Parts: sequence; structure tokens; C-alpha cells
Amino acid sequence: MVRSPKPTPDDDVHHRAAPAAAGRRKGTVNRAWLVVSDSGRSYHEEVGKHSIMRRTGLPARDLRVLDPLLSYPSTILGRERAIVINLEHIKAVITATEVLIPNSNDPLVAPFVQDLRSRVSSSYGAPQQEAQDTGDLDGEVMGKSTSCWPSFPGQALRHGSGVSKEHGSLSGDVPEGSPSPELDVTNDGSTKVAPFEFRVLEVCLESACSCLESETLALEQEAYPALDELTSKISTLNLERVRQIKSRLVAISGRVQRVRDELEHLLDDDMDMAEMYLTNKLASQRVGESSTRINLDNDGVETESCRESFGALKPNIEELEMLLEAYFVQIDGTLNKLYHLREYVDDTEDYINIMLDEKQNQLLQMGVMLSTATVVTTAGVVVVGLFGMNIGIDLYNAPYYKFWETTWGTIVGCVILYVLAIGFGKKSGLLQSYQVGKMYQGEAAPTPMPKTTPACGG
Repeated sequence: MVRSPKPTPDDDVHHRAAPAAAGRRKGTVNRAWLVVSDSGRSYHEEVGKHSIMRRTGLPARDLRVLDPLLSYPSTILGRERAIVINLEHIKAVITATEVLIPNSNDPLVAPFVQDLRSRVSSSYGAPQQEAQDTGDLDGEVMGKSTSCWPSFPGQALRHGSGVSKEHGSLSGDVPEGSPSPELDVTNDGSTKVAPFEFRVLEVCLESACSCLESETLALEQEAYPALDELTSKISTLNLERVRQIKSRLVAISGRVQRVRDELEHLLDDDMDMAEMYLTNKLASQRVGESSTRINLDNDGVETESCRESFGALKPNIEELEMLLEAYFVQIDGTLNKLYHLREYVDDTEDYINIMLDEKQNQLLQMGVMLSTATVVTTAGVVVVGLFGMNIGIDLYNAPYYKFWETTWGTIVGCVILYVLAIGFGKKSGLLQSYQVGKMYQGEAAPTPMPKTTPACGG
């Protein structure tokens, strides 16, 4: 028997250096992530992309959404073990037990992180007891049912959490930034803390919607006075201000529209919302593993029928649906404000165009009148030219007063010709601004919208 040679210490060194060199060749870079656990404890951790993928079960495609060097629209992705959030300046990966924030050093993210810590810390303790009760109740139910139900995302809700029409809303109204935990009231009067992923999701939505709302209010306060000033005085400076305001309006409207479309897409897809119940999926998975070991001898026909029932069952997503609807209403209200502002800008532009058309018509009328005066004056010059010829006529030998009669007669004749020409032009409508005057008769300046004060800073 041939034995392989014993490895030398140099070979061990080369084998240990090979993975490190391969990692350097791949260009793997560790990033600083802020980790906030469900207990409210937060810490910074240097981890790489592959570690995050193993930790959250996310593919590299979903992690690219959080890359600050790439431009992605607002996105909320529900996956098997995590939720990916990319809303404006809020970027996070939410799991059933923790949330990972990549850009925690950004000044815009600091208020969000502080609010997230206070929300999670204030509700710590209640979710643990509820999760334990959920697991016990799921165990009893699963002991009486078949083994295929625990793997369904919404099953733990149906048996444990009990998120149904009997429970109150997670967030019936638009949140006001209170750090108190989100509670649901059951029929027996007890309270239930929302799952960890929903509490974090609510903080993310609240921060993004509040940021867009504050920017909209700030733009309104700047836009309406500028538009009113442009209506009263058309100048290059005022036109430049309105142009910049319109550019900002288009940019903010696009951002708000993308957030609204993403929330609307989630509300239209029940399965996507069911994928976001991470805590219940984790509890169902644990119960399913234990029940699978007990029911290994079940008949295959029973398993097949169970799977068919599983596919036909609609998940209970009322709790998440009510949460998303609350912020959908808020972001839709912000979009309506921007729509009204855009309409006001368009009305102001129409009014300015009317004023400019009227001024242009006045200039055209003045040009016609000056051209008519030039023609009449040219007729008088013709008369003067005729009398200036070096020919002999009896008028040259007439008395002196005949000269003045001829001169004043020529002037009066030119004036009469001018009046007749102007009168003919007005009578025929050539000197009246019918296009603007008749179309916009009685047109007034746009009525300014009421000014409001931002409720929160951007």
C-alpha cells in the first residue's frame, strides 16, 4: 500500500493562505452594519455580503437593493427569512429577531435609528411571552391536525397570534411618532404586541412618509408666495425661482409616486404580505419540525390531500394589511398635495401666458398704428415733393396766404386719412385682440392655496 507523503509545515502555511488570497481576489469587502435586536440592544458589526446572505437567507440580487452606489426605486421585498426595505433614505434588512441597517452613520438615518431603538426597547418582554403562548397553542393544534400545516406562513397567525377580524388594528390611524409599543386589543380585554418585524416595518414607513410629507410642506410654503409674486410682477428672477420650484416638484412627486406604487403593489398581493410574517413562519417551522418527526408513518395519500388544502387556503394578513393601508392613505394624501400644487403651477403658467399674449397684442397694435402713420406721412411727403419741382405754375404767383392754405390743407388731409385708416381697422377687427380678449374674458389670477406649517422636520 502506497502512503501519501506527510505534509510539511510549509504546505500547511500555503493551504491556510489560499482562502485568504481567494477572498482578496474576489474583492470581498466588509461593511459596517448596525444591528438592533428584538430586545432593543444595538451594536455595530463588520460583516461581509456572504455572511449577510447566510444570516438572512437573502440572495445577492436582493442585497444589491441596499447598495448606496446603485440607484434602485423604493422597494419592500418579503422573503422566506427576511424583509428588505429600501424607502428613500431608509435601508434595512429585517428578520424575526433583529434588524440590520447598513447606512446608520447617515445624518438622515439618525432620527430613524433613535426612534427604532425606543420602539423596540419599550415593547421588549411582551413579544417573548406571546411567542411562547403561540408555540404552545400551535403545538396543541398541530397534535390534532396533519403535519403539513405548520409550514404555512399564516398558520401561526390563525392559531397563535390570532390576528383576525376580532382583533383591533395595529395602526388604525397615521402614527404620530410616539415611542409606545403597538398593541392590539382582544375580545377578553388583553393586549397583544405586534410582531417584531411589523414594529420595525412601521418605524420604516413612518420615517419615510414623514420625510416626504415635510419636504412637501416646505415646498408648498416656498412655492405659493413665489407663484403669487410672479403673477404680480413678471421678471427674470421670479421666472427662475418658479423654474427651480417646478423642478423640485417633479422630483418629489416621482419619489412619492414610487413609494405609493410599492405599497399599492403589496396591498394587491396577499401572498407577498403573507411572506412578511417572519415570526409566525419561524414558530410554525419549529412546530412543523417536531410534528414531522411524530407523523413520519402517515399515509402518502393523506399528505397529498393536505398539500391541496394548503394551496387553496388564503392566508390571514389582516394585521399587515391594516398597517400598510394606514401609510398608503398618508402617502396618497401627500401625493394629492403635490398634485394640487402642480395644478396651481399650471394655472399660474396659463395666466402668465395670457398676460404675455395680451402684451404682445398691444405691441402689434402699436406697430400697426405706427405703420399707418408712416403711410399717411408718406402721402404728405408726396404732395410736398410735387410742389418742390422746378416748374412754373400760377400758384407760385398767387398771394402769400395761398401758401398757408395749401400747407394746412395737406396736413389736415393726412390726419383725416390716418383717422379713417384707424377707424377702418377697428371696425374690421384688425386692431382688437379677439383671440385673447374673447377667449379669456374676465380671467383672474389663480387663487392662492392656504399655507400650512410642517408638522415634522425633514
